[in-house]
Amino acid sequence: MKTIKYIFAFILSGLFLPVLAQNSLTGKISDSASGNTLPGAVIYIPDLKVAAQSGADGTYTLDNIPKGTFVVEVRILGYQVISEAIKIDGAVTQNFKLVQSEFQEDEVVVTGNSKASEAQHNPQPTTDVTNEYINQHSSTNVIDAIATAPGVAVITDGQSIGKPIIRGLGYNRVLTINDGVEQVDQPWFDEFGIEADPDAVNRYEILKGPGSLAYGSDAISGVLNLIPEDPLPAGETKGDVLFNYQTNNGLINNMFHIAGTSMKGISWSLRADNIMAHAYQDPYDGYVLNSQFSNFNTDGTIGIHKKWGYSQIHLSYFYMNTGIVDGTRDSAGNQLIPKYYPGITPTPPFPFAYVEPDQQDMKDYTPFVIYQYIHHYKFVWDNSFAVGNGAIKAIFSYQHNQRQEMNDPTQPDTAIIYYDSKAVTFDARYVSPQIGGFNFSVGTNGVTQDSKSLGFVQLIPDYNYFQIGGFAIASEKLGKLNLSGGIRYDTRTFTGGEKWISTDTLTPQKPVPPNSPNSFEEFQPFTTIFSGMSGSIGGTYDFSKTTYAKLNIARGWRAPNVNECGANGVHDGTVVYELGDNNIKPETSLEEDIAFGVNSKDVNFEIDGFVNTISNFIYARGLLSQIPGNGDSVSNALSVNGTLFPDAPVFKYVNGNAQLEGGEITLDIHPSGLKWLEINSTVSYVTGGLTGINDSTKYLPFVPPMRITGDVIFHIGKVCSFLNDAYFRFGVINVAQQSDVYREAAIYTALSSAATPFEYAASQNAEAGYTLFNAGLGGHILKHSGREACEIFVICNNLLNTGYMDYMSRFKYYPVNLATDRVGVFNMGRNISFKLIIPIGFNDKGEAEKD
Repeated sequence: MKTIKYIFAFILSGLFLPVLAQNSLTGKISDSASGNTLPGAVIYIPDLKVAAQSGADGTYTLDNIPKGTFVVEVRILGYQVISEAIKIDGAVTQNFKLVQSEFQEDEVVVTGNSKASEAQHNPQPTTDVTNEYINQHSSTNVIDAIATAPGVAVITDGQSIGKPIIRGLGYNRVLTINDGVEQVDQPWFDEFGIEADPDAVNRYEILKGPGSLAYGSDAISGVLNLIPEDPLPAGETKGDVLFNYQTNNGLINNMFHIAGTSMKGISWSLRADNIMAHAYQDPYDGYVLNSQFSNFNTDGTIGIHKKWGYSQIHLSYFYMNTGIVDGTRDSAGNQLIPKYYPGITPTPPFPFAYVEPDQQDMKDYTPFVIYQYIHHYKFVWDNSFAVGNGAIKAIFSYQHNQRQEMNDPTQPDTAIIYYDSKAVTFDARYVSPQIGGFNFSVGTNGVTQDSKSLGFVQLIPDYNYFQIGGFAIASEKLGKLNLSGGIRYDTRTFTGGEKWISTDTLTPQKPVPPNSPNSFEEFQPFTTIFSGMSGSIGGTYDFSKTTYAKLNIARGWRAPNVNECGANGVHDGTVVYELGDNNIKPETSLEEDIAFGVNSKDVNFEIDGFVNTISNFIYARGLLSQIPGNGDSVSNALSVNGTLFPDAPVFKYVNGNAQLEGGEITLDIHPSGLKWLEINSTVSYVTGGLTGINDSTKYLPFVPPMRITGDVIFHIGKVCSFLNDAYFRFGVINVAQQSDVYREAAIYTALSSAATPFEYAASQNAEAGYTLFNAGLGGHILKHSGREACEIFVICNNLLNTGYMDYMSRFKYYPVNLATDRVGVFNMGRNISFKLIIPIGFNDKGEAEKD
């Protein structure tokens, strides 16, 4: 018995004595050319969420950190960001010499990896959108900020709603990570955006291609990671205030944020912000009625960081009230809004009237019917515990999402559509120590969601599902070759609930008990289990310190969403009757990626190519009438359950096969001999669709056309005693015409140049290419003491006020304007954004610093 105790004690000491040992990282930060020390540089270890800042003599210290091998990132304004894997074992000294450059790009990738890795040695294609880029550009929502990132596009539903598309695929095929956990809401719906605070995003990482290995289902096309700010170095407290105003839509964005880390390793952060905008304007439509929105967000984080690892808790709340544009016009082309009050003359067949708006309607910040209320509550518990030279990482979340849509002017405060979702996510994994050039991780993650449909319109059943997956990921460094790969198995149990609906004319669509009089069973109960394998294998090879190649092969897997396996009703955003199939098969994909790149002191260049083949691709196919010659199938059942769309065409979700191919090119020129000049350019291209289909229905509805972007940035630097780090930027965006158009929807249905020449000609506006010019300038305003007073940014989008309709806008499906011969509603015209960021510093006593 004593022998067993000794053995057990020996095992425990082997695991935890390294944790109790004193480990530290110290060194000096200096200029590589002059040798001068650099105060104010930030040294950050992403895997540990700890940071230090170099002092006046350029030295830094990170104390009480676990033993292991970690990627360390060093950054300071005016120098290239560098990253390096460093082994921590006892007291380690590491000096860093930085190269002057106005070009800054994040060198560390955390998305899809169990440990942070150097971007050049990560075989999966990724794109990084930096905090500097975010500040120097303007946007109206959290997804709009990445609309021109290479390989990325955004489906828009006005200025408040954006859905990410990665390499031609979106909705439940792109997984969003926010605050380290999967965002769980209703991404299957066209008019449902991402419930995330744009002011809380420090930078974006975008994994292009299957991310199923690390994240399971819904990452079959890629992963969008919204990364918050890093914790501050020990002993620091900082705050900042943001003011942003945009001229086109009257957008007002106010934000207050404060954060700190004590000398004992306690980190904390608090934020509150508000964004609101009235209707935006474009050259053809004027004010786009009911595109206004308001958004309030708040969040807080508290954590502890010690030599055993870290543990932190994050709470956030997201609220939005957004209008839904319906595109209704009169014969003169005037936009109309629905209104109702006793005695008003209704517009047949509606019980309310469509009337012309007044000036107040155009500039009102409060939406009118149709509008949505969205609430998203989130609790996150994030942990990392050192175990020997490795670590156990565990992160959990609880999320409550409520989405209500009011679309009946006679009942303006009644939610006709109301989804209430509660979800729990979990991720636990063991990350091994570095064994030579080898490391691995094993773990499990998953999600459970319970959703209720509480409104009057019933498209989907009440449902719940539980998904869990197990995975193993490994990487090996062999000289200039870096290999990584892994395998995963997932299972999802999906249960749809039974629901009976009233057919009584006084209470249409109201849920009632089973077998009630004047009712029918709209949703039959079902339980389906989906399962599948995913994995990847890839590598990078360094031909030299500056030239590299990447190759990656990944298999993705996606289980059907609730719409695809349970829908039975009118999809209010598309006005079609949708039928799900609970026996539909899950999707699997095989994507091959190849890349070649150069990272030198003067040029960063990468060209990526991919082919993505998807088996059992799930899509909505229009059904034909069983009566010969009648064309599209029409749902007569709709008039029975009391909707206003008795002639809605019927679409059913089915399996097929699809293939997409394309690639991206990124080029950043920043000559070391011309430090004031920077030239950036990107090319994004994707094509493809369903295989084995010969007509236009083979094309997927939202595959973006080719896009080319270019920017020239002049880093002016110090202009005078009170203006420093000034810059001027001029940019261009060229979007090609989309000729591969899916024509089995809305304005495209039955349009031909012979039978409907007017409507057909109008529809071409939705496919046309366009060119936009943008400009911006900014810099740091200094106080008399030399300390920073604020940062100022002035950005002008659509400089020439070009009238255009982006192919990714859902407004392209809106009716023809008979007065202008144009279809749909156009995108935003010229918009000038004024952005002011005021830092708030604190002294050692916690008091705000005074000049």
